[in-house]
Amino acid sequence: MNNAVRYTFENSKSEEAVPFLITPGRGKTALHSLVDPKREAQRLISQISSDTGFLIFLGLGGGFAQEAALDMTSAQIVVIDFDKEGIDQLFSGRNYSKLLNSGRFSLLVDQKNDDIKNFILDNYKPSLAGGIRIIPLRARIEHDRERFENVTKTIEDTIDIITGDYSVQAHFGIRWFSNIIRNVKNLDMLRDTHRAAPLSGFMEFKKKAADKVKKTAIAAAGPSLDFQLTSLAQMKADNVFIICCDTALGALLQHGIEPDAVVSIDCQHISYYHFMGSSIQKKIQNIPLILDIASPPLLSGFSASPLFFASAHPLARYLCASFLPFTQLDTSGGNVTYTCLSLAESLGAQRITLFGADFSYVGNQTYARGTYINPYFSRRQNRLSPLEAQMSSFLYRSPFLPAAGSENKNYYETSSLRFYREKLEEKISTMAAIVECAKGFGAPVRVRSGELGVGSEELGVRSDKKYLSGMDFLAQYSDDIASLPQAKDSGDYLKTLNAKEKQVFTTLLPFAAAVRKRNPQLTAKDLIEEVKRQSISDCHRVQTEAAL
Repeated sequence: MNNAVRYTFENSKSEEAVPFLITPGRGKTALHSLVDPKREAQRLISQISSDTGFLIFLGLGGGFAQEAALDMTSAQIVVIDFDKEGIDQLFSGRNYSKLLNSGRFSLLVDQKNDDIKNFILDNYKPSLAGGIRIIPLRARIEHDRERFENVTKTIEDTIDIITGDYSVQAHFGIRWFSNIIRNVKNLDMLRDTHRAAPLSGFMEFKKKAADKVKKTAIAAAGPSLDFQLTSLAQMKADNVFIICCDTALGALLQHGIEPDAVVSIDCQHISYYHFMGSSIQKKIQNIPLILDIASPPLLSGFSASPLFFASAHPLARYLCASFLPFTQLDTSGGNVTYTCLSLAESLGAQRITLFGADFSYVGNQTYARGTYINPYFSRRQNRLSPLEAQMSSFLYRSPFLPAAGSENKNYYETSSLRFYREKLEEKISTMAAIVECAKGFGAPVRVRSGELGVGSEELGVRSDKKYLSGMDFLAQYSDDIASLPQAKDSGDYLKTLNAKEKQVFTTLLPFAAAVRKRNPQLTAKDLIEEVKRQSISDCHRVQTEAAL
């Protein structure tokens, strides 16, 4: 079927040029009111909530609704349409200069779904824009229903991704920022004592691991680990390289299994409990501790060999350009097992076995024995809140999902745990290494088998560039934040920034999401100024702490 779009124009009673869509065999269809298309557009836009700051129009038409949105809102306006020749016909029949001259307007013509997805990911910032809405031009969509349905599905899937990311940012954004800038301060001291040179330290770590890393075991903390420790101990005896999730560390050490590396990515203070206890603290001193730069600052003190890496947090990536060239690991799976897999891949592992990777609750257990959970609740129990009640509350804090693809009813999934498992499976499917899962009782993980591959060759990018000290970085960074232009129009603030300013402001977006959550009454303009004020204040506080 030929989906080429052709237009003609006729004047409405209000003397506006209205485009008609010409459909072979069905004649022509007016895309707007033939009485007063501008008033029709104003009525449409007036129904949009005032906190909706990102509008996606499916079909350009005469541009009446988009022009009304420019006049009546401060929203960013995106139009998605098809057929460049048809768009040229529209431009020849009506003046669209009001739209094209606005910094808040974008027109996407004949774009692939992936390009549309990336555009929305790059431009829709919920903390600044608020809500997002799709507005279809019905008569236009009827002509290309299949293509517009595909676009709508792409937009909805992208919004789901952004919503999930934004929810996490709103919860952790301030904690991430606080941890990162304090780790920058600590790294000055660690670097001076040669305890944690980020990239060179990782290279040395990889060199030492090279002899045995081809066969690697990853220890997660699911309940199945209780029954797999014998096999894991045998692997240790066979000189297999063992990477341990921080949650599983206590369980391994209780059984005399010292891992070759421990990975921690959680920014919350709960991470401390994985390393508490005199026996754990004594042994972890000699084990390389792999930390996200957004980890709680005191964690680096537990190990004589702390090694920081950069996740996808924009401030972490900014640090790599200005402060130190951190190794970059993939944390997009949202859980530490996923990051352990990324580390194994980066080290060059060729065969990887997963232990304790249940991604579900087995029976009535959340974690393996020896993890932090029992002592944590034991210390907090009293007559009104006994240990059993706390454990039960923890177990049932999220709704259970039906078991997927299995008759085994002994495990229970939540939406978060299933998401973690599916993300892990997605990563495994792209890896060259053979990945297998030790026999357990939790939700089955689809693994990869086949010819042995070769893992990534490098953990980072070598560079002779001279980098700033931690305190110099914080001084420059806070000055750069203070130099950002004052917000005037929330709809196009990012578009008013030059490349350097946009890079600096992007580092503050997770922080902004958290400030928005705490202060939902703030306008976008006031939010930007408040985020700048708080972030500068926090940087200055850390500089003062370092000077004492």
